[in-house]
Amino acid sequence: MNNSITVGFDAKRIVRNNTGLGSYSRTLVRDLAYLPASLKLRLYAPDKGRDDLRSQIEGLPRVSFCYPKESTFLPFDKALWRERGIVSDLKRDKVQVFHGLSGELPIGIRRSGIRSVVTIHDLIFLRHPEFYPWLDAKIYAWKFRRAINEADHIIAISECTRRDVLELGPVEPSRVSVVYQSCAPRFTSVPTPVEEEQVRLKYGLPKRFILNVGTIEQRKNILLAVKALEALPHLSLVIVGHRTSYTNQVMDYMSSHGLHRRVFILDNVPDTDLPALYSQAECFVYPSIYEGFGIPIIEAVSCGLPVVACTGSCLEEAGGPDCLYVSPDDPEALADAIRQSQKGAPGREERIQRSQAYIRRFQGDNVASQVAAIYHRLV
Repeated sequence: MNNSITVGFDAKRIVRNNTGLGSYSRTLVRDLAYLPASLKLRLYAPDKGRDDLRSQIEGLPRVSFCYPKESTFLPFDKALWRERGIVSDLKRDKVQVFHGLSGELPIGIRRSGIRSVVTIHDLIFLRHPEFYPWLDAKIYAWKFRRAINEADHIIAISECTRRDVLELGPVEPSRVSVVYQSCAPRFTSVPTPVEEEQVRLKYGLPKRFILNVGTIEQRKNILLAVKALEALPHLSLVIVGHRTSYTNQVMDYMSSHGLHRRVFILDNVPDTDLPALYSQAECFVYPSIYEGFGIPIIEAVSCGLPVVACTGSCLEEAGGPDCLYVSPDDPEALADAIRQSQKGAPGREERIQRSQAYIRRFQGDNVASQVAAIYHRLV
């Protein structure tokens, strides 16, 4: 791997998205930048986006941002550039491999002669279209099929997602590799007591709580944890995530069952506060019905938390055998698993240690090396 390769990336999520897809993209680029391999990383974004997100990447070795010409101002112009016009910029910059980090590739990338990779995070819009508006599911399905037709190689972020791609694509198995995602390094740093106290006061955190992180939407199924809370009178629930219309259903249940004082919903929490939130919880709950991977599980285990999640998709793959898993429609089983995971419960600390050993396979340098090897094979 001594030959230099210029790799382009779809960087829209890097500069605009502070949740799953954005986190995946920033973490991967950061890990690639610190590999000893000689990769030149060019990030193609429709605009500069958010300063707090872009600044996490700016200044990394061998990384540069690329934007449309300044004469392109209108939103639909930027969308058209990302959809088609970007290809001419890639050719101009002598990009050898282009990586679509969020399941999309520009039209014409294959005809251009530039090799391409696309990361598929999940196919929930095909497996469970009921969780999406009808038109959104159709658009996502169209983008997926277009991407797999353009791509020279496909990265699936879990074995579960790979199975879905092979079945629902369909795609030849040789074109799909599983490369897990890693979590940001900040989750391996232990917050100081001062940092924990600042976060506790900032959000008014209860003394004892279980934690959930993720968009508050029907598929994430956080209502199951709210129902489980009825059997856990000594604990509160802290939910960190963007609100959707499903949040109203959750809040209605809280009010009608007298739980509104024990459930805390936090929106717009900066990434820098998350480690101190994780570190003060009793355990992490992730009752999602279907996921492509479940990076919050890795974050929680990295921060020293036991995890309770649900069966039915890839969460056992992310958390490993020492997390606890229950049916996504069984609040009593979830409550029992939380009891086994609260501080002082027998076997809790041993399960945490084994889980931390399990997730070492998701470390950033390991993940980045696998992705870099795909780039080199294509060139």
